[in-house]
Amino acid sequence: MRKRVGDTLEYTDERGRTFKVRLVGALANSILQGNLLIAEDEFVQRFPSQSGYRMFLIDAPSKGLHEISETLSRALRDVGLELTPASRRLAAFNGVLNTYLSTFQVLGGLGLLLGSVGLGVVVMRNVLERRGELALLLAVGFRRRALKWLVMSEHGALLLLGLGVGALSALVAVLPALLSPGADVPYGSLGLTLVVVLISGAVWTWVATALALKGRLLDALRNE
Repeated sequence: MRKRVGDTLEYTDERGRTFKVRLVGALANSILQGNLLIAEDEFVQRFPSQSGYRMFLIDAPSKGLHEISETLSRALRDVGLELTPASRRLAAFNGVLNTYLSTFQVLGGLGLLLGSVGLGVVVMRNVLERRGELALLLAVGFRRRALKWLVMSEHGALLLLGLGVGALSALVAVLPALLSPGADVPYGSLGLTLVVVLISGAVWTWVATALALKGRLLDALRNE
């Protein structure tokens, strides 16, 4: 409608006369989205031939929702009652938004995978710059495998810290959406994305460490 609170809308009643409706409030993220609410006496005055009600709001406890739905559907099946849970209606309204979120989730996952490759490049450069230091440790008795695990533990901690800080920041950013009723959050795919990024980062870190420590480290110590 491209209208804001305070704007007016023009409607035509059943007699063909035009009347204006002023918007005095808005309901954000509500099951009444897409509906215009006016006083009942004003509606009857302009549409006197309309009788009865077409929509009902039923306040039911969440625990007995299924039983209440079956009872009402069975009792009012002759009038064509259709029951829609509020959570499902909100999920339908947020369908387009959820599609965009899923798309950006996929793109974000690809970005994180590329970032893990970048982490491997940074690790390789860091280890190459520290070959003299690592060669000294090798000369005083450290095993090559121990050096690999030393480098892996250092950068693995950075990887875990980065994922933790990023996940916490994202949680704070989307917390209002998570707490809203009808929120359809793909916890499974989000968790899978984080696990894949963690595994990818660990693999690339290990590959970079192995390549950087390949060869004769003692030559680097002689150069020092």
